Amino acid sequence: MKRIGLFLLILLLLPFGCKTESAHSAAGFACDTVVTITAYAPQKTVDETLKLCADYEALLSKTIVGSDVWNLNRANGDPVEVNPETADLLRLAIEIGERSGGAFDVTIAPLSGMWDFSANEPVVPDQAALQEAAKRVDYRNIVVEGNTVTLKNGAEIDLGGIAKGYIADRVADYLREQGVTSACINMGGNVVTIGTKPDGSPWSIGVRDPNGTPEQSEEVLKLSDATVVTSGNYERFFEIDGVRYHHILDPKTGMPVANGLASVTIVGTSSALCDALSTACFVLGEEGSKKLLAGYGIHAIFLYTDGTRSAIPSE
Repeated sequence: MKRIGLFLLILLLLPFGCKTESAHSAAGFACDTVVTITAYAPQKTVDETLKLCADYEALLSKTIVGSDVWNLNRANGDPVEVNPETADLLRLAIEIGERSGGAFDVTIAPLSGMWDFSANEPVVPDQAALQEAAKRVDYRNIVVEGNTVTLKNGAEIDLGGIAKGYIADRVADYLREQGVTSACINMGGNVVTIGTKPDGSPWSIGVRDPNGTPEQSEEVLKLSDATVVTSGNYERFFEIDGVRYHHILDPKTGMPVANGLASVTIVGTSSALCDALSTACFVLGEEGSKKLLAGYGIHAIFLYTDGTRSAIPSE
């Protein structure tokens, strides 16, 4: 899962207006990020959402012993029976891998596992080792047949680029099933809004200014029944000799993407889809993202390290 420190409580997307006096809220830690859920619902209902987050993390995390991902990565290529939801999520990941030409690839685990962005003395992995690990990265090595998954050619999976969005979607589904018509779910860089605020006004979601402080927003989006996801080069990174090494890796090289982008924000209705697309678009760059986004009818905002911005479709 994407690792975001506690001090990044509102780093990627700052939800303004997500809490009012009549709302009930719950906060916890899951998927290596702070989770804040506010809903116009009984406190017990809101509290249950945190348990739901933990349950899905136990299913999809690559580091939790016994999770579907843990079992798949240690099966040595043997077929593994997984939860139907895991199989469905992998199908979506394969679809986005195909449509993005591999820019989004959940078999990136051999590469992502070579980087430690939380180390006291971080180092850049050996280039030869990265090139060797990159040979095992190919979403086409995932075979899903019903609820049985097989990883071929030494593939390993890391769902960090899509699982958080998927969990946010499932939390939203749960709240809707409980009759909730107004809520805001914030999982770090993934925000899902249900309906509007009780007064009929939309939720205000701030997109962080990547060149400012965590509290500064580049712009504020007005949303209802929508999700917004941001991937940025300031989520997890370290600097050596003035060079920033961040966690959004090129699946072909294993190196952090260096194309002038600071962040990509995707707005849509499926947080899982937007989560994956935010990563894919960061890797592809603005021009390379146009065809991909057109196929999904998604809105994207590209913010650059030089302070400029653009959007697809054009604003």
